[in-house]
Amino acid sequence: MFESTAENQTQMFRALFQDYEGPAFSVRFWDGWTWCSSASNGPECTIVLNNADAVRKLVTAPNEITLGEAFIHGDVNVEGDLFSVFPAIEHLFNRPRPVAHRILEKLANTGFAAGQWLRHGALNSQRRDRASMAYHYDQPVAFYLPWLGPSMAYSCAYFRSMNDPLEEAQRQKLDLICRKLRLEPGERFLDIGCGWGSLVLEAARRDAFAQGITISREQAETAQRRIQEAGSGSLCRVELRDYRRMVETGRHFDKIASVGMYEHVGRRNLPLYFGIASRLLKPGGLFLNHGIARASHSPVRTSSFISRYVFPGGKLVTLSETIAAAESQGFEVRDVECLREHYVLTLGRWVEALRTHAEELLKQVSTVTYRIWLLYMAGSAAAFRRGDIGVYQVLLAKPDRGQARLPLTREDLYRELGTEEVAV
Repeated sequence: MFESTAENQTQMFRALFQDYEGPAFSVRFWDGWTWCSSASNGPECTIVLNNADAVRKLVTAPNEITLGEAFIHGDVNVEGDLFSVFPAIEHLFNRPRPVAHRILEKLANTGFAAGQWLRHGALNSQRRDRASMAYHYDQPVAFYLPWLGPSMAYSCAYFRSMNDPLEEAQRQKLDLICRKLRLEPGERFLDIGCGWGSLVLEAARRDAFAQGITISREQAETAQRRIQEAGSGSLCRVELRDYRRMVETGRHFDKIASVGMYEHVGRRNLPLYFGIASRLLKPGGLFLNHGIARASHSPVRTSSFISRYVFPGGKLVTLSETIAAAESQGFEVRDVECLREHYVLTLGRWVEALRTHAEELLKQVSTVTYRIWLLYMAGSAAAFRRGDIGVYQVLLAKPDRGQARLPLTREDLYRELGTEEVAV
């Protein structure tokens, strides 16, 4: 079927993409035969099919797992603008498929989930979360540094201009978080899921007493090393600790932040997560939760490349579920800001850096690992651009006898950042 004449191949791809309206792309077989989706527009990217198995995966039963695996193992490659290929892939995903294919896909996903349970425990258990975090984050620091940059901030940056350098945008994000928390000198600050310590160090620069916690050993060791190098050991520290083990320490905080961590909590554990944050927070304190949420109109995909290869067992919740869980634990919502377009820009910078530093990164990780990260970043950017997912900063207050101790307006948050508005 897939090694037929050029005429048959042309008819096959015309049929597959007869209603396609996205960016023009071309397809190139291993023998040099090519086809373009548009006769008038030049292709923005080329899908390279390196063997007959790659064609079968593209044509017969395409889904995130089959096409993702074809990419990371080199059966399929993309030349040119990697972001422009995703509308074509989405077009294939949305085509009607035989019932038999959907049943087989469901069985495969069920088998994978059972294997994860046997090896690592129940979904969102402490044992399972430690395994998932180690899988994703415990790569060598030398792998992350070339594309994250000196800030080592692995979360959505904040762009005042479309042309802001990534490092500047990350500094602006850290500054904005501290502004929203109204973080003051001498206050006790907790960063839940602190990564490599960027926000903890920023809080220390503001003379707050800052503590970070993470369940990634590599992150904890790197963060502590950065703290010592910065000479901030008297003001901040990072511990290897699960957020569920913080209450037993007896510590309480004036301000708390969680950046890019609650995505790993799971819908069932959201009340527990916000409940623990509330118990750790002093009356009148503030909690800023920064994280990715699924749009309510976006379907939950059972065959997710990210849940298989990037964040095992990860499931995004909606913003409304997040807020409901927070309010159920006594929090009052004081501010919500969507940074969806900012994450498109952030991921674009990361993908560019991953490609630029490919030779250097491949000395740290395997080709498969590198291509997993490249596909994950580019695919996430496409999902943010479509609006399937968003990233939100939700500022929560723990009122003290009805008092949130906040200004009447939000003018102070942006006054020194400038008033320039950026169209997105």
